[in-house]
Amino acid sequence: MSGMNNARLAGVKNDVLAGCVVAVSMVPEAVGFSLVAGLSPIVGLHTAFIIGLVTALFGGKPGMVSGAAGSIVVVLMSLASEHGMDYVLWATIFAGVIQIAIGVLRLGKFIRLVPLPAVHGFVNGLAIVIMLAQLHMIAGQGPMMYALVLLAILVVCLFPKLTKVIPSSLAALIVVSAVAIGFNLHTLRVGDMADISGTLPSFHLPAAPLNLETLRIVLPYAVVIALVGLIESLLTMTVLDEMGNKKGNGNRESIAQGAGNALCGMFGCFAGCAMIGQSIINFTSGGRGRLSGTVGALLLILFVVSLSGYIGLLPVAALAGIMLVVCYNTFEWSSLRRLRRMPKADVLVMLVVTLITIFTDLAMAVISGVIISALVFAWQHARISVRRRQQKGDLAVYQLEGPLFFGSAASFAELFDPANDPDQVVLDFAGTRVMDASGVEAIDKLTGRYLEAGKRIRLRHLSPDCVRLLAKAGPFCSHELDDPRYFVAEEDYQPEAGEAGAGEVRRT
Repeated sequence: MSGMNNARLAGVKNDVLAGCVVAVSMVPEAVGFSLVAGLSPIVGLHTAFIIGLVTALFGGKPGMVSGAAGSIVVVLMSLASEHGMDYVLWATIFAGVIQIAIGVLRLGKFIRLVPLPAVHGFVNGLAIVIMLAQLHMIAGQGPMMYALVLLAILVVCLFPKLTKVIPSSLAALIVVSAVAIGFNLHTLRVGDMADISGTLPSFHLPAAPLNLETLRIVLPYAVVIALVGLIESLLTMTVLDEMGNKKGNGNRESIAQGAGNALCGMFGCFAGCAMIGQSIINFTSGGRGRLSGTVGALLLILFVVSLSGYIGLLPVAALAGIMLVVCYNTFEWSSLRRLRRMPKADVLVMLVVTLITIFTDLAMAVISGVIISALVFAWQHARISVRRRQQKGDLAVYQLEGPLFFGSAASFAELFDPANDPDQVVLDFAGTRVMDASGVEAIDKLTGRYLEAGKRIRLRHLSPDCVRLLAKAGPFCSHELDDPRYFVAEEDYQPEAGEAGAGEVRRT
């Protein structure tokens, strides 16, 4: 019993300490992303507090950290500059509603459609983006900045060899801050980036009228924000699932993200989502429970309200050094080692997603990865062939093998020569499955070619629902005792009573 209590106390300690590191590490990013969008730094800090607290308490993955994310700020930049903050708030509210709807309808499972190479590309791309942001922040700051960044990196890497009582990232923050403040070194501080002092967020509905014109402007942004936020959050969850060997709940996370964003819009903040950098900092610092994210969010708002002067003294070098180590650990180095053994299509998907993540945005990157993977899958499986052809006198029997669908319909037509075949032809579909309407149409066209050539054709081993969908070939189908009982992927097809599998519907 005492062992269980000790484990719980250790977990609480790790969560609290990890939350402290997360809170401090979120300050410069929230401030920086706000400035990028042309908004007050307080807006980004309030966003990180609200969505961070809501998802920490109710999200689908304990230990995952949400806040003001750069991927969403990129989407909001043009809306903020062209129409102002009130339209940003409406877009944020509607994005939250859309995310709640996705969670309620249990559509979060579709993240499974994202192939592993695309996940690796997403992680690698974000690691590079976060690294470039840190390098941009410290560039041109002089040797002192570089020396402090190097000190932070060394402490993060070497401190775990001494003790694991406190997280190495927190140790780096303490050591570098003590050196910079104790020796009064002239280096960039958090307070130099912007004034982070402020108050608690207050209820503030957008002043812009909610009419058709407003909806026309904000809804496209809201849809993109919702999808970008969920994609980044659910992919971050996938990464953490692999790190912790415990599966999160994507639909619950969608609802929590949506609720947090809707509240952000009602309290004068822009939208946010999960942050892979801070989430990995939290996980590697021992923060695996809901307490870590809760502590992080509460400390963040405490910094804003009461401790902004002290937080402003922290050297940016310490935070940059910690984040650079996070970038190194986030990057999927194993994916590079496997490049030679990976299929070329997977290599292409990973590289494309990585590059698009770096140069455009996450949503476009992941969608491109899914599309490329789907096209490659269709191409690789678009192989239908004649397994065996038997001819005896004026009768030829074709035994087919492989799926018949839109990808293989063209090659299917090239397998036969109606003009030179004998007068009687049998097509045996026992080794073939008709997958879609394109396959049905291909059978109809082939039947028409044989009939025009004056040949007798018979089709066998086609499923009953496929026979009913055939316009020309249907009358020439014969049914064997071992006819297959699959169903063509037609939207409106419903098996009749008495058929095998009756009551099941296969939909595209």
